[in-house]
Amino acid sequence: MTALIGFVFFGLFSPGPNVILLTASGARFGFRRTLPHLLGVALGVGVIAFVTGLGLGALITAYPALRLVLMIIASLWILWMAWKLWHAKPAEAKDTDQPFTFVQAMLFQWVNPKIWAVATSASAMVAGMAPFAQATTLAVTFSVTNLCVCLFWTYAGSLLKTLLSDPAKWRIFMRIMAVALAVFSALVFL
Repeated sequence: MTALIGFVFFGLFSPGPNVILLTASGARFGFRRTLPHLLGVALGVGVIAFVTGLGLGALITAYPALRLVLMIIASLWILWMAWKLWHAKPAEAKDTDQPFTFVQAMLFQWVNPKIWAVATSASAMVAGMAPFAQATTLAVTFSVTNLCVCLFWTYAGSLLKTLLSDPAKWRIFMRIMAVALAVFSALVFL
């Protein structure tokens, strides 16, 4: 279990779409307003790990055409989010922009290629278990570990909020986050 937890932690802690989006949301909207997004990510990652443990990850790997369609959808969605970050303005009291909702964050995990890759790799670490036990072990490990990861990155982003009160610094930060997401959208195909 220690090896599994360590693998999942480093797989989820390293920069990817969730880390970038939660950090940017924490900086833009603050920790408290980003909580539904954070909780949706933690639960959504657990659901992906669960269905991967039941065999969905192996199915996607077995059908290259399905895998390609999912990669294209993921890349386009990530590029759209990068575009939104590039044009994001600092949150104001009258601002109509909102952080991801719980459901949006949960649904995003279905096209998040990093989660599929980490979950598929982690499933090999519990391969000797019965399918339901494997799926449950992966789901709990991913959700609990990712909750800690998400709390860290969202809080880190919220700490940046005061440092980014200058519009020029804000623009630079959001554009760095947008470029990082755009680069990740290309990495989907590797």
